[in-house]
Amino acid sequence: MPDPNKSLLERLTDFLTSQPVSPAERRQELIDTLREAQSEGLIDADALSMIEGVFQVGQLCARDILVPRAQIDWIDINLSLPEIIKCVIVAAHSRFPVYEGSKDNVIGILLAKDLLRHSAEADFQVRDWLRPAVFIPESKRLSILLRDFKDNRNHLAIVVDEYSGVAGIITIEDVLEQIVGDIEDEHDIDEEADNIISLDNGDIRVKGITELDQLNEVLGTHFSDENIETVAGLVIQHLGRVPKIGEVIEINDIEFEVQRADPRQIHILLARQTSKKTD
Repeated sequence: MPDPNKSLLERLTDFLTSQPVSPAERRQELIDTLREAQSEGLIDADALSMIEGVFQVGQLCARDILVPRAQIDWIDINLSLPEIIKCVIVAAHSRFPVYEGSKDNVIGILLAKDLLRHSAEADFQVRDWLRPAVFIPESKRLSILLRDFKDNRNHLAIVVDEYSGVAGIITIEDVLEQIVGDIEDEHDIDEEADNIISLDNGDIRVKGITELDQLNEVLGTHFSDENIETVAGLVIQHLGRVPKIGEVIEINDIEFEVQRADPRQIHILLARQTSKKTD
């Protein structure tokens, strides 16, 4: 820990000129010094959060933040053109992995803008407009991946496991969110009134920042803790850590499935009453 009797300038000087220690110790020492700078008003909280996010990106791998295979909005190349257009409209993404036969056989990436521009052409074939898919291992460092995204002007990569099967996908937005926090677009739920949305399959889509009182009112539950105000806080306290995307946590007959999260916070969950589940 930094010496509280030294000025910030003295501590930074010590950090730059001190004897070599392990990278992890140097990193933590620098972070502690920067946090002290924030508490003294020399940098603001947003800047500190981004700096910490940069350090975090250097330590994380693709497997830590990928969108799991089961949550990918796939396009089957053998679907008819009207079916493909419907899938693109419903999912409202800009890029889609396209497979043939098996989801482990990704043959390319379909850009929604290509589909919209050319689908009315008489000789249009989806296969002709696929962009090459980029495959990366689960172990790839996010810092290296971000540089590759930038250098190659690529926005999406297919993450494969040790058996060459598709484990998930990762986008440049997923990586940047580790630095700047959640990036919401026009398709994200961003109104306070939309903290809780009922889905057609009976699940409830819940923002992590939703207050427990609001969740209790919708689900008829009685979650209460004087130290916790939000659904994300409830799940994190129960689990003892921030869960990963795809994890399922059951609390008092309510099953929470993490749909969007990063190593620091939960953004979106699916909630369902376990008593209503069917085989």
